[in-house]
Amino acid sequence: FHLSNIAKIRPILSLRDAETLIHAFVSSRLDYCNVLLSGLPNYAIRSLQLVQNAAARLLTKTRKYDHITPVLSELLTPYTPARPLRSLDAALLVIPSINKKSLGFRAFAYRAPYLWNTLPLHVKEASSVENFKSRLKTHLYSLFYGLP
Repeated sequence: FHLSNIAKIRPILSLRDAETLIHAFVSSRLDYCNVLLSGLPNYAIRSLQLVQNAAARLLTKTRKYDHITPVLSELLTPYTPARPLRSLDAALLVIPSINKKSLGFRAFAYRAPYLWNTLPLHVKEASSVENFKSRLKTHLYSLFYGLP
């Protein structure tokens, strides 16, 4: 509902204004229940993913049948230091600045890069999704049970 209303006025909105509206009416609703959504089956997550993809298409003015993956990867900003540092090869993401007093640190746009940056490099450099899941599961178990 909100996406269709935003789509009607999107031609007269700047990118920043459109982003603000989408975050206010769409992303905030999805972020609100982040913890509850984590255990849902794939069929339920698919409908939520479609909403996020539609929001990304609307924001970037991408056509309905264009692939969204390249668009989404452009929304995440890799960290590139101004001078050569050891963190250059760490596969880090830029964490957006937020107002922590307003609970912005709970938003997905902040938490996703933050959590990604805390993962060890061997987990982030997995060659496939299945390999990533396996390495992530091993890493989380070792954190929980205090294993080396």
